[in-house]
Amino acid sequence: MTRLDWLSRAAAGPLRGDVVVPGDKSVSHRALMFGALAEGTSHIRGFLEGEDTRATAAILGKLGVRFETPAAGERLVHGVGLHGLRGTAEPLDCGNAGTGMRLLAGLLAGQAFDSTLVGDESLSRRPMRRVTDPLATMGASIDTDDGKPPLSIHGGARLKGITYHPPVASAQIKSALLLAGLYAEGKTEVIEPHPTRDYTESMLKAFGWPIEYSPGKATVEGGHTLRAVDVDVPADISSAAFFIVAACIVPGSELRLKGVGLNPRRTGLLAALELMGADIAVENERSSGGEDIGDLVVRYRRLHGVALPLDIVPDMIDEFPALFVAAAVADGLTTIRGAAELRVKESDRIASMAAGLQACGVKIDELPDGAMIQGGAIGGGAIDSHGDHRIAMSFAIAGLVASAPITIGDCANVATSFPGFVELANGVGFQLESAG
Repeated sequence: MTRLDWLSRAAAGPLRGDVVVPGDKSVSHRALMFGALAEGTSHIRGFLEGEDTRATAAILGKLGVRFETPAAGERLVHGVGLHGLRGTAEPLDCGNAGTGMRLLAGLLAGQAFDSTLVGDESLSRRPMRRVTDPLATMGASIDTDDGKPPLSIHGGARLKGITYHPPVASAQIKSALLLAGLYAEGKTEVIEPHPTRDYTESMLKAFGWPIEYSPGKATVEGGHTLRAVDVDVPADISSAAFFIVAACIVPGSELRLKGVGLNPRRTGLLAALELMGADIAVENERSSGGEDIGDLVVRYRRLHGVALPLDIVPDMIDEFPALFVAAAVADGLTTIRGAAELRVKESDRIASMAAGLQACGVKIDELPDGAMIQGGAIGGGAIDSHGDHRIAMSFAIAGLVASAPITIGDCANVATSFPGFVELANGVGFQLESAG
């Protein structure tokens, strides 16, 4: 991937306009997988045209699933049924998609054929034992490189359902086990330490698979059939996060973010910002495909620091880099704890955000599971995003209120989750350009 650096300058005035961010990445991944395993043809609308989701589609294509693209953001998935995938000797390249790799590990653990999941340099450093260990307890046979990719999955394993208590709250762990549970004898039950997003559960139900679930608990039993359905993918709140925080911190701003997914297990950022004094209204609330959707109207209001409640943390893991920027300009101290999961994302996001904010003159103390951020002013500087799309976009919004330009290194991976970010951002008042 060609290196790309950005330069972010202070906003020339308030941010204004309507914003439609790309489709939810989590929902897009799952819609492809369940559509592939279903009987019949599923029509996906609002599909995220990002590199991560395209990598998942390419893998399923290598396994014998046929896709059509009637238009950008749409996919017709011609399902092959639960046992219709065909093996390939080629490595299956997940690119930068941790969600794709972990969920596919569960899906492929129950197949009759061998497969190998690989990823890019960043993904190859990410821990996979949290998924491969419980899958092994179910009977899967998966070799790793000291717990990291590549994952060599041996086919023909006889899976048995288990009851599993994940040590950390993770929708990816839960989803991998539920996918494997489709192929297992008996019941597979996941009981979480804290409820996580239930996209997998609601989609299984929509595709006709009997499932019992409530916040923090999900149970499936093997031996049923998935039936094709149409899926409308909501706008991704993780992508909307950067515009939400930007409108909160640039004086005079007002942005309307349209059709954003408001799954209760994904709205921790909104709760955190409201505790900090943000002005965020939800309008035009509705439901589509079992998911809550609404338009967010975000207006500037001076923020203040808070001690973030622990029960919010699992509902906003992907949005923390943007929250760090909000905390850096808020009045007073913001304390974040219980977010150790940030250490094992595309980068160590606690360390990456701390180093970047310190380079811009912000006082921030790293904690093992979070940070203490003293709000005030953000200065200019040069930061390294470490190839992490969310770090790059977070410093793009920091530049809007910085006293001097911020140069952001290694931004090419933004295309994995948010193609067209620069153009959309500049359309509402950002001053973001390529650097060097």
